[in-house]
Amino acid sequence: MGLTVADIERRLREADAREFAVLERSLVADARKGVRDAVERARRRIEAQEAERARLAALYAFERELAAGRGGGVVVGLDEVGRGPLAGPLAVGAVVLPLEPVVEGLNDSKQVRPEDRERIAAQVKAVAVAWTVEYVEACDIDACGMTASLVTAFRRAVACVEAAGVRPDVVLLDGNPLRMDPREVNVVKGDCRCASIAAASIVAKVERDALMCRLAEEYPEYGFESCKGYASPAHIEAIKRFGLTPVHRASFCTSFLQPTLF
Repeated sequence: MGLTVADIERRLREADAREFAVLERSLVADARKGVRDAVERARRRIEAQEAERARLAALYAFERELAAGRGGGVVVGLDEVGRGPLAGPLAVGAVVLPLEPVVEGLNDSKQVRPEDRERIAAQVKAVAVAWTVEYVEACDIDACGMTASLVTAFRRAVACVEAAGVRPDVVLLDGNPLRMDPREVNVVKGDCRCASIAAASIVAKVERDALMCRLAEEYPEYGFESCKGYASPAHIEAIKRFGLTPVHRASFCTSFLQPTLF
């Protein structure tokens, strides 16, 4: 007795690339619409999986090539989260990844669904040679400005990695030069091009978001659990109504607190 459409659909759903190739050949003469549709769905799934594997391989390969150009060795990737919010700290993640195992799903944190960020961050922490997230508080951002705050946070993150016994030979930063370290290499859009920068982006995002949810319990009027301190309409309205908290960046909020002339 031949396989039913349901049986074929199940086998195709569970097939890896090699198994799919065998199944596809065996089903080439099966004209049932359900079978043809199932084969096409499986083909798209396999193609998407292969494209994702290639994307991840490129993340790790690009990083190795950058390191090789600087003599090789240990690479630490850094990225910041929370540059633009009205409240909460600036967060900088730093991650040193091994070549294996590859962390599935690594990407710019903004390109990853929130529920996937948690899983990826946990995997990064589990496999990383070293990782940290360092913060610069709102009051220090007001006092020093964003550029100085970024330099401070990046230097703290590198120092924390070194304190854990890992001496980076290459310090990869996402974006423009900060000249915060002689080992610095800058990669535009590095969080979607370099594995360790992507990992730092995700870990920093997850850690900062969790912190903002804790701050939401302390300051429930501002909706930090949903806006994470960014300038949502509800957050701006709360500032106008309730004023600033100690975790707000006052220098970022002047336009919302200006008295009207009339």
